[in-house]
Amino acid sequence: MRVIDTVTELRAALDAERAAGRAVGLVPTMGALHEGHLSLVRRAVAECDVVCATVFVNPLQFGPHEDFDAYPRDLDTDAALAAGAGAALLFAPLTAEMFPAEPCTTVHVAGVSEGMEGASRPGHFDGVATIVTKLFAIAGPCRAYFGEKDFQQLAVVRQLVRDLSLPVDVVGCPTVRDVDGLALSSRNAYLTAEQRQSALVLHRALCAGAAAVAAGETDPATVAELMASIVAAEPEVQLDYAEAVDPRTLRRPAALDGEVRLLVAARVGTTRLIDNLGARTPGAAPNHDHHHPEQGATVPAARTDHQESH
Repeated sequence: MRVIDTVTELRAALDAERAAGRAVGLVPTMGALHEGHLSLVRRAVAECDVVCATVFVNPLQFGPHEDFDAYPRDLDTDAALAAGAGAALLFAPLTAEMFPAEPCTTVHVAGVSEGMEGASRPGHFDGVATIVTKLFAIAGPCRAYFGEKDFQQLAVVRQLVRDLSLPVDVVGCPTVRDVDGLALSSRNAYLTAEQRQSALVLHRALCAGAAAVAAGETDPATVAELMASIVAAEPEVQLDYAEAVDPRTLRRPAALDGEVRLLVAARVGTTRLIDNLGARTPGAAPNHDHHHPEQGATVPAARTDHQESH
């Protein structure tokens, strides 16, 4: 695997791959790679000819009291893991390479960036949208892989690609969980053994919400209150929000109908965790649109010789 740390070198490398007729896959990360990230790399490897993973801890998406300085960084380990999953390139720039000066331009995605994470972390999604747009501009036409674990982030990225007609297919991939149901996250490393047990309440709450929806509950407030009550019963966990929303708009509808996305966020000790789960009202036909690529503009076709079926 080739490690690249400059914008010029990455752009030239990926341009050369496309000129040779190869489809490019991009997996943007902030490092501290775990099985969730590696599942994205493997999916990209299965569907593309050459895969570039990126490791960049983006200062723009951290608030003034968040964990930017403490965020785990271990490039050697990340590089070994990315290579083992099949990445051909790893883009690992320094902050000075990506932002030589305070950027005068930021990207704001209205609508889906508001509420939930947007309300709890003001400015966070502007930072996400800005760095993702910058990475897409550097990488060029590609398929970009993101986990559904950050479901609101995925919605923001899809919206900016549509609105700006970027030559990128955005592919959402299912959340990877540990055997006990805890969603994999780089921030899980902050949890003590006892806190990790407490954190399992998030998945239990989501499963209870999904069961209620499947049983016919159509009031989003009732489902949200059910999830909140389950989290509240765990004394070590402080709920931030619990929501039942339309997965396309991320708004709470008047009544749940068809596909539903349940989302929770909470603090376990000082560590903030998020999780989400899809649900469906009785009789609704499965809708797999959110698993399929969303196109902004034309990009090279993905390889089809051993592509995963959805």
